[in-house]
Amino acid sequence: MPMTENFKERLFPSVEEIAAHYGTPFHIYDEAGIRKTGEELNELFSGIKGFREYYAVKALPNPEILKLMKSLGFGFDCSSIPELMLSRDIGACGDDIMFTSNNTAPHEFLAAEEQGGCILNLDDISLLSKVPKMPELISFRYNPGPRRTGNVIIGNPVEAKYGISHGQVVDAYRQARDLGAKRFGIHTMVASNELDYSYMVQTTVMLLELIAKVEKELGIRFEFINIGGGLGIPYKPEQQQLNVKAMAQEVTALFSEFEAEHGYAPRLYMESGRFITGPHGALVTKAINKKEIYRDYVGVDACMSALMRPALYEAYHHIDVPGKEGQHGHVVDVVGSLCENNDKFAVQRELPPIEDGDLLVIHDTGAHGHAMGFNYNGRLRPQELMLRTDGTVELIRREETVEDHFATLSFEAKSFKPAGK
Repeated sequence: MPMTENFKERLFPSVEEIAAHYGTPFHIYDEAGIRKTGEELNELFSGIKGFREYYAVKALPNPEILKLMKSLGFGFDCSSIPELMLSRDIGACGDDIMFTSNNTAPHEFLAAEEQGGCILNLDDISLLSKVPKMPELISFRYNPGPRRTGNVIIGNPVEAKYGISHGQVVDAYRQARDLGAKRFGIHTMVASNELDYSYMVQTTVMLLELIAKVEKELGIRFEFINIGGGLGIPYKPEQQQLNVKAMAQEVTALFSEFEAEHGYAPRLYMESGRFITGPHGALVTKAINKKEIYRDYVGVDACMSALMRPALYEAYHHIDVPGKEGQHGHVVDVVGSLCENNDKFAVQRELPPIEDGDLLVIHDTGAHGHAMGFNYNGRLRPQELMLRTDGTVELIRREETVEDHFATLSFEAKSFKPAGK
């Protein structure tokens, strides 16, 4: 089911009061649900020595969320300088951070080295010559190409810009070793929002076979394999939950078999974002207009600058109208105010009868919701709230203001005339 029932039970009785206090729109996150999911993940994979989740900071880059992740023992998957800064500001350092970027600029490599460094996960073999100082521990992102199929979100691996090719793997680690690396890991990510757990098991098999091949050819051992993110959540009511328990059992068995054959086993890392926080977030918005032309429209006070997944991926997000659950309504498009026709949260969706002032709760925005926001058309991103375990609702990011939007237009005037002009 979209949005956990426990979250609904905690949120819906007080959502009107919360909206009256803070105003709409807002994203709100459920601390209790996030903690429960993180604790269950740790427990399910506890049979693998050194298992660690590296939370994908891009999913929900808010310091209060990252503090929650740190309390669960998670590391952080970063791909930009601001994400490094956010992680370090809440106390992460060294092996707590995996830095995976592509087309990495020199100043980003320098930032990765600062404050105790991080696990450097290179996206391309050519980056070896661009790393200012070869770290002791190095990893590469592996792209299996035609050996695997992707899915609709992440695409076909052959067409993906990420990672080193299968034919480059041995040479990449040989070069890294010759440049001074002494510790090694490997990473891949070949699916996104995958609900078939066997896909992740196949990814584990693929990486374990690959490190055995590299060890045989180069004599190096791998400290970890990172199977990436991709654990899915059921956005639609008819979809089944990902069977993480079965996945954990089969992956744990694979690690036991590898250890029996090779005399050691690497650690298992993964970098879930959506799975950890996605179902534990919602966008609360207010109906402000009804329009009846060729279709019926419900206009709300949020727009795709607060949640662009439906426009970008044609993604489904379930919608409830608190207090009207179960009522039969009519088919509408739920739309925002952006000057783009794809500014729609739902298309031809049957919803209860909606009047101006009704609240709409858009499910599963706890990952890639606020984080993917933008300012086109001068629209401003909304506030973020946290529903704490004791029932307190805390502001964890204020809404953007017009002053924020125009801040980059306040600068010291500069000009330059190129020579010969």
